[in-house]
Amino acid sequence: MNALAEELNTILSGSVAERLLADMGRRMYFPKGILSQSAEADAKAKRFNATIGMAFEHGEPLILDAIREGLPSLTPAEAVAYAPTAGVAALRTRWKAEIEAKNPGLRGAAISLPVVVPGLTAAISYVADLFLEPGDTVVVPDLHWPNYRLIVEERKMAAGLTYPIFVGREGGGLRRASDKPRHYNVEGLESRLREAGLRRGKACAILNFPNNPTGYTPTVQEAQSIIEALVRVANEGTDLLIIADDAYFGLQYESGLLEESLFARLAQAHERILAIKVDGPTKEDYVWGFRTGFVTFAGSGINSARQEALVKKLMGVIRSSVSNSSAPVQHLLLKALDAPGRREQKARFRGLLEERYRKVRDFLASHELPPSLVALPFNSGYFMSFECEGISAETLRLRLLDKGVGTISIQDRYLRVAFSSVEATEVEALYEEILSTARELQA
Repeated sequence: MNALAEELNTILSGSVAERLLADMGRRMYFPKGILSQSAEADAKAKRFNATIGMAFEHGEPLILDAIREGLPSLTPAEAVAYAPTAGVAALRTRWKAEIEAKNPGLRGAAISLPVVVPGLTAAISYVADLFLEPGDTVVVPDLHWPNYRLIVEERKMAAGLTYPIFVGREGGGLRRASDKPRHYNVEGLESRLREAGLRRGKACAILNFPNNPTGYTPTVQEAQSIIEALVRVANEGTDLLIIADDAYFGLQYESGLLEESLFARLAQAHERILAIKVDGPTKEDYVWGFRTGFVTFAGSGINSARQEALVKKLMGVIRSSVSNSSAPVQHLLLKALDAPGRREQKARFRGLLEERYRKVRDFLASHELPPSLVALPFNSGYFMSFECEGISAETLRLRLLDKGVGTISIQDRYLRVAFSSVEATEVEALYEEILSTARELQA
C-alpha cells in the first residue's frame, strides 16, 4: 500500500470512518504530485508559473471566440436539461467526423461512435473499469502522467510495468538541445508487453503522444516501429489493449513527426489488438475546465455490432458513476466546432505555443547546461523536462519556488517545465533562473 494511503489510514484509525472503509477506500490517497505542487506555485510563484498544463496570454487563459460568444446563446434545454448517458448525439457524430478528418490513416477503418465522458481522467478510469482486474498489467514509460498510477494500481489493483522512455544516450547525456537526441525506447515497450503476456495471455499499454511530461512525439519511423512491435507481440498469442491518450493531439512543432494518432494505425492492425482512443477538446480547443472527453473503440474484427456492445458496456460504467456528462459544455462545443473563424483562431493559439517552444529550443541550443541538468528530447505539446544528475529535483523545485518560479518535480529526478503557460518574452529569464539555481545546488 502507498505510504500516503497508510498515513491517511493512521489518521482515521479508531474512527467509524476507518472501520467503514472499503478496500479501495483504504488504498486511496491524494498524490503529492503535480496538483499539490501547482497549488504551492499559485501561492509563491509570482514571477513565472510553469507548472500547470494550460496556455495563457497577458495573464489570462486562452479562449476561443466561439466559446466566449457561445456562453450566453444556449437555449434552456441546452443549458439545464440532462444529456444522454453516451453524450449529445449530434456532438458524438461531429466528433467522429473530426477524428476521421484529422487521422487519414483511418480511411477504410470502422470505428465506434465516440462516447462522451467527464474528462480524460474519467476516460482512462472507465476503460480500466471495463478491462482491468487485480493482477493484470499496464505498461507505461517511466515518464508518464502520474494519474495513470493512481488509476491502475490503487483503483484497479493492477500492476504497472515501466520501461525507460528514451534510449541511446552516450557520453553522459544531452547538454544542448542541438546534441544528437536519444530515441524512443520501442524495444523496452515490446519487452514489457511480452513479459506481461507470458504471465496472463493479455496486456495493456497506454501510449500518450505528445507525452506528458516530456513533450515528445515519436517520428513517423518510430511510430511505425511501435506498430510493428505490437503486431509481433500479438502474433505470439497475446491479446493487447492499447490506449492512445491523445490529450495533446495536434501540437507537433517539428517535421517528420507522427501527426495522427497511433489509434489510426492500430484500428486494423491485428485481430488480437483492441485500440481505444481517448481524446477531447481540453487542449485541442483550449477549454481545460470543460471536463469533457471522448472514448472511441476500434480493432480488426471489431465490427459495428461489437462496437455497439462495447459502447453499451461503457454506458453502464457511466450510468453507475456520474450518470451522464455535463450538457451545457457539450452544446457549447458542438456550436464551436462549426463556428466561423474557429480554425484560424486555433491556428493563432497554436502559433503562440510553437513560438514559446522555439524560444526554449533556441535558449538551450545557445547555452551550456550545468552538469546537473540534462535536457530530455522534446518536440511538441506543452512541456519539456530536465533530468537532474547529482542534485535533487525536489530541492531544485523548492529553491526555484523561493525565487518566485513554479516548476514540477517528478520522482525527485526530473524537473518538468510547462512553457505553455509562460509568455515568449519571459522564456529566457525563466530558463536563466533554472540554470543558475541548478548551478547553485552543485556548488
